[in-house]
Amino acid sequence: MREEVNMGESASPQVAVTGDPEVDHLNSTNALSLVLGMMLDQQYGVEHAFRGGWKVLNRFGTLDPAAIAAADPDEFAALCSETPAIHRFPVSMAGRLQELAAHVAAHYDGDVARLWNEADSGKELLKRVQALPGFGKQKSRIFVALLAKQLGVRPAGWEAVAGDYALDGYRSVADIVDPDSFQKVRDYKRQKKAAAKPSEA
Repeated sequence: MREEVNMGESASPQVAVTGDPEVDHLNSTNALSLVLGMMLDQQYGVEHAFRGGWKVLNRFGTLDPAAIAAADPDEFAALCSETPAIHRFPVSMAGRLQELAAHVAAHYDGDVARLWNEADSGKELLKRVQALPGFGKQKSRIFVALLAKQLGVRPAGWEAVAGDYALDGYRSVADIVDPDSFQKVRDYKRQKKAAAKPSEA
């Protein structure tokens, strides 16, 4: 089962986070699947988070935002909780996903890619991403960097709003393109977490 949407003129199947070619292709060609993966990347392994859209598509039958927003909350939560669940907190994330879908349906007529295709500056893009349910400032900056680095979505000023995530290196999911880079990002996060522990004591 596959649903493809316009991700932008310069986009091509390059988002390779999960290690599963079919899932990675979906995330590279379906805007909601990509946004959903980013939303789920919280207290959950990134490679598992970005499988969320594929799980929803295969269980619910579509990634149409309006259909997801209109789904019965209890039934949708049950669907998201099936093993393997979409997240370690599947019920709360199912609700957030429906909120996100409703936002996209209301503000972008269901076309998620309009969120970045119609942003005329990096500042506007960050503002739009931060308005999505489940996207705080840091997650939004990482997503701006992911769009730029992996899909070529680079409105003027994107580097400034993405901050350090715009730099070359292996800091976040925006820098993952293969197993080697995935491990480097994981190592960077571990080092950063270890370095932060003394200051938290």
